[in-house]
Amino acid sequence: MLKTLLLLVVLVSGSWGADYELLLEDPDIFAPCTEGPPGSVGFHDAFNIKDLVLNQDADIIHISENLTTIWDVQPTDRISARFALWHYNRGNWEPTLFSIATPDFCSAIFDENQSWFKQWTRYISNRDEVQEKCLTTRGTVWMHNPFDLKLRLNNIRGATLQGRYKAVVTFEAVDERDVPRKNTVCFEIRGEAEKIKN
Repeated sequence: MLKTLLLLVVLVSGSWGADYELLLEDPDIFAPCTEGPPGSVGFHDAFNIKDLVLNQDADIIHISENLTTIWDVQPTDRISARFALWHYNRGNWEPTLFSIATPDFCSAIFDENQSWFKQWTRYISNRDEVQEKCLTTRGTVWMHNPFDLKLRLNNIRGATLQGRYKAVVTFEAVDERDVPRKNTVCFEIRGEAEKIKN
């Protein structure tokens, strides 16, 4: 009897997951970090996007063409990457449980199990060049096959998401002595969370 009751609870709670979309508040999409690390640079300081095509459609960003790395780091640096979702509550940004961290982004860039790959790097068409040069070589061109970046969180259980949120993305270069460089890339994507009606 107890096993049947537990199975029923698991099945019912599994169906309570909700899907959410982030409705962007900034048409430029990539905003500078409001509380970035000292000396950090924004998205536009690390990447030349004059050849990148970005079109926003509600919770979807249509992406195609190229961006070029202009970040001033060394080819021997290790790049750590982090994505964290924050919630605006009573005048302050507070961290949530949603985050991803990769201590060596360049070695994991085309790992099919990584969220970076599922959401972005699987659409890179010049994989060999990007695998070799990654973010550490100034002038590296990232060529994209057209794709849609969906700003969604799926099957979220627990508290309802509502209000303003921001995704904070950082790329940090670490030198050969394991000392972080002072020009961490930090940018935010801000918007309003809205539950998707099924």
